[in-house]
Amino acid sequence: MNEKPSVGVAVILTRDDKVLLMKRKGPHGPGTWTTPGGHMEFGETPEQCATREVKEEVGVEITAIRFRAVTNDLFQAERRHSVSIWMEGKIRAGEPTVIATEEASEIGWFAWEALPQPLYLPLENFITQNSYPPK
Repeated sequence: MNEKPSVGVAVILTRDDKVLLMKRKGPHGPGTWTTPGGHMEFGETPEQCATREVKEEVGVEITAIRFRAVTNDLFQAERRHSVSIWMEGKIRAGEPTVIATEEASEIGWFAWEALPQPLYLPLENFITQNSYPPK
């Protein structure tokens, strides 16, 4: 068990007042919904990580990337701790589709008032204002 927090970047992409979410697969959080994103690699900036992860997971190029918030995400049952840096961007090219089939089973655009359930803990923390800076 690694007791040091990991750092991830989550990317908010919106269109027509809806947010792009993907349904997670794999060992951590399967069946939960979240935005594209993933762990930072050595030497990356949050903007570079956001660009890479969005391209790898949903196949689109993004621009106008800016910081939104940070969440402190403690997964009690798994004894995992992550810090998520929330970024926002705009789609510059491409139409989102599931590229990382080992990481996501489906994607879709959802109104903030009608998000699918269950949500991945970091997204839940972001939405419930358990973030820095407070919304």
